[in-house]
Amino acid sequence: MKKLLVIGTVAMAMVACTTKQAEPQKTVAQQLLERLDSLQKKGIMYGHQDDPMYGLTWEYDKDSSDVKNVCGDYPAIMGFDLGGIEMGDKKNLDSVPFTRMTEEIQNHYRRGGIVTLSWHPRNPVTTIEGGGWAGQKFPEGTAWDVTDSAVVKKILPGGEFHEKFEGWMQRVSDFLATLKDDNGQKIPVIFRPWHENSGSWFWWGEKLCTVEEYKALWNMLQDKLKADGFDNLVWSYSPGCQDGLTAERLLDRYPGDDRVDMLGLDGYQWVPEEKDKFIERTKQNLEVLCAVAKEHNLIPALTETGMKNMTQPDWWTSTLLPAVKDFPISYLLTWRNYKEEWFGPAPSKADAKYFVDFYNDEKTLFQNDIK
Repeated sequence: MKKLLVIGTVAMAMVACTTKQAEPQKTVAQQLLERLDSLQKKGIMYGHQDDPMYGLTWEYDKDSSDVKNVCGDYPAIMGFDLGGIEMGDKKNLDSVPFTRMTEEIQNHYRRGGIVTLSWHPRNPVTTIEGGGWAGQKFPEGTAWDVTDSAVVKKILPGGEFHEKFEGWMQRVSDFLATLKDDNGQKIPVIFRPWHENSGSWFWWGEKLCTVEEYKALWNMLQDKLKADGFDNLVWSYSPGCQDGLTAERLLDRYPGDDRVDMLGLDGYQWVPEEKDKFIERTKQNLEVLCAVAKEHNLIPALTETGMKNMTQPDWWTSTLLPAVKDFPISYLLTWRNYKEEWFGPAPSKADAKYFVDFYNDEKTLFQNDIK
């Protein structure tokens, strides 16, 4: 009887071991999603575009950051853009060297931070390979060139520029392959292509392609990168904030639950006079965003925001925080600090002291809060 009991115990242990081994290993993207879900319960992460690259008074200094120089901490989220990688350029559309981008992504991941990537590819119809674009004035040939109303159709399978765009997607893939940690493992990334599609200022915008064409564009890029083994990408679908946003409008071009992990909105305040409107619209939009995200099991975020040149110094505490603090969004990201146009804090500007208050608020999370 004892022998039978031992045999039975061993057999049960073998079954349990086999069952455990059969459990699929979580992808890098799934691990990031679990982390985002956990951090979402703690507060709202602050993000900043190109944060370690340049500021209002410096460029490419090692370990520098306007955010850190104001509050003593790095942003929890850092954003970077791949525009220009499709051309084989060494620098992106904002003159950031791609080698430096890889380095700073690795640095931020090493610190425990989270990275998000956007992509503003040039217009594949009006851009000439090897020769810049077909003109000298912005926005000819750039992502903002909407002179051809059928760009998306022309780069989809069967289109006359499809082969060309396949090469462009391959260059994105080649760059993503450089994003490895110290152990050679893939770094998780929130990937946000084809954003602000509810407007028509980009060649993939609402009036430039049909719903079906937009979804096909999304699927084409996603299928390519998944086929290349990039299971480290959290896919963010991010249209723009809109007056009177509805769930139906938000999901108008939504690629599907099987293709999206994060649901975001981009929305800015441009002048002080728009303060009340910004708060009202942001609250209304985030209410819809969070409800839809919950229904579709997605992580919600304010994927771009800011006030140009901070002409309202107390914006951080009088406007932004009241607009977002009551909503369970994962993060908000303000756009880059450039000497002619900035959206984040800077030590030399009047908004710095208000940003410190924003930093100290229990609702906001920075790099040291998420390590």
